[in-house]
Amino acid sequence: MQYDIIIVGGSYAGLSAGLALGRARKRTLIIDAGRRRNRFAHTAHGFLGQDGRAPGEIARIGRAEVAAYPTVSFLDGTAATAARDGDGFAVTLEGGATHTAARLILAVGVIDDLPDLPGLREGWGKGIVHCPYCHGYEVADRRLGVLALMPLATHQANMLPDWGPTTFLTNGVVHLTASERDALVARGVAIEEEAVAEILNAGDGLAGVRLVDGRTVALDALFTGIPTRLASPLAAQLGCAIDDMMGGPIIRVDVMGQTTVPGVYAAGDATAMMKSLPGAVASGYFVGAVAHQSLIPPAH
Repeated sequence: MQYDIIIVGGSYAGLSAGLALGRARKRTLIIDAGRRRNRFAHTAHGFLGQDGRAPGEIARIGRAEVAAYPTVSFLDGTAATAARDGDGFAVTLEGGATHTAARLILAVGVIDDLPDLPGLREGWGKGIVHCPYCHGYEVADRRLGVLALMPLATHQANMLPDWGPTTFLTNGVVHLTASERDALVARGVAIEEEAVAEILNAGDGLAGVRLVDGRTVALDALFTGIPTRLASPLAAQLGCAIDDMMGGPIIRVDVMGQTTVPGVYAAGDATAMMKSLPGAVASGYFVGAVAHQSLIPPAH
C-alpha cells in the first residue's frame, strides 16, 4: 500500500505526529520497534494531564487514541533501511517487507549509552535518573548526588540544590576551575573528587556509591547525564545532516521540523538537546501538521 506518510517510531513523538495526521485523514503508517527510552522508569512527570502516570500507560493510551483514526495503521517491527523511491521514500523492515510513502517522519528517539560502571545498569530508572525536572520533586530534601559521566555534570550539580542537599561526584571526568568550585560551594554543594567504583543499589532504590579508595557515600538518589546515540541508522542512510552535540548526536532540523533532505521530517528526542516526554509530544504534533501541509499543492 502506498501511504501519504510513514512515521518511524511509535513512542510519544511518533504517536503525536500520527494523531495530527489521523485528524487530517492522511494515510499514515507508524512503525514501532517498541523500545521507549523511558521504559525503565516507574512514573513520568512534567507532562500536563499525565503527571505521575506510568510511562507505559501513557504510551498505551496514546496508541489507542491514534489507532481510532481509520487512516492510521500500525506495524510492530524495526525499520532497517530507508531510501529515496522516486518522488517519495521506501522503508524496509528487518523482516524484508517494504512500504512506501510520499513523506517520511523520523521519530526514532535515542539510546542512553550506559558505561560499564557496576550497579549503574541495574539502578537505571530507579534510584539513578537523569532529569531533575522529571524526577527531582519525588526525592526532594533527601540526600542527592550528581555523578559526572560527561562535562555537563557541572551544570546539573549547580541546579540540583534547588531540590535538596547535593554531593557532586566529579569522578575524574570533571576538573573544576576555581570559579566553578566557588559557585558550587556557595550553593551548598559538597564536592567529592575520588572516582566512583560502584553504585550501591537497594532494591528499587539507592543506598549510595563506593569510591575507589573504599569509602562509601550514602545517597538516596543519584542524577547523571548519560551520552546518547540515535536509536536508528535511517537518518544517516538518507543523507540527513547530523550534528554532534555535547550530549550526543541529533538530527538537524529547521524551524519547520524538516531535515536537510527534502520530504524527510524529524521530531522528538532525536532532534532535541533537552529531551523530555512533553517536548517530544509537542514536536511530534507540530511536525505531523507541517508534513501534512507539505502534501497540499500550492495555490496559484
